[in-house]
Amino acid sequence: MRIVGGWRSFVAVGDSFTEGMDDPYPDGRTYRGWADLVADHLARLARPDDFRYANLAVRGRLFNNVVDEQVPLAVAMKPDLVSFAAGGNDVLRRHFDPEALAERCDRTIERIRATGADVLIFRFADVTKRLPGARYVRTRVDFVNQAVEDVAKRHDARLVDLWADAEFTNTRMWSVDRLHLSPLGHRRVAGHVLRILDIEPREDWMISAPPPDALSWLSRRAADARWARLYFAPWIRRRLTGRSSGDTVTAKRPELLPMVSPPDR
Repeated sequence: MRIVGGWRSFVAVGDSFTEGMDDPYPDGRTYRGWADLVADHLARLARPDDFRYANLAVRGRLFNNVVDEQVPLAVAMKPDLVSFAAGGNDVLRRHFDPEALAERCDRTIERIRATGADVLIFRFADVTKRLPGARYVRTRVDFVNQAVEDVAKRHDARLVDLWADAEFTNTRMWSVDRLHLSPLGHRRVAGHVLRILDIEPREDWMISAPPPDALSWLSRRAADARWARLYFAPWIRRRLTGRSSGDTVTAKRPELLPMVSPPDR
């Protein structure tokens, strides 16, 4: 049930985007990310110890994994706010079926909304310019983003449109792997989410980042080679062997528990 100034409970489902990669907590053992930041902000608007939060997201999960494994748990928790973000890993796979994903997305959001929960869904920010096969991936991302927008309209979900924010073209918004958000990027996403919830975020979360450092042609080529060796090649090996970066990872907050000690922001 909604309370004045916010929500009593929030469950986040998805993949690495929602788990919080690459925004580590100071202890280095877990990731924070936009969802934890939003939960912290909502908890501060609620009465002390009267806000509960679960984050079921796990890196590497495909759309169907999120729907089959996480959504039933989220629905069973009966929260009044759910965030759903999935499909980013699917668009990078060879056997991507956009129509099937769009249809299942529609059914999934309809199912969550039927519980009475508010639902947050996302149009992806553009990462394609920094990845191999950009034109190929861009077509898929465009399809998914349009499908998400259509689903939001049909089921009165709250659409967080990251694609429309030009700030995400700044490389400072992204980690060195060029795929996950940096701490700056996660804070900006958190700011967008709060505004969609009609809550004003911290001012510094939405300040434009300085432009990236200017690099020489030689420096850019060296950076590309390092990225290919450290990130792209391992990703290819995982695809060839059927493994995922999240095979040994479990949800960081699997239960709907109070935010007794909100994280340092």
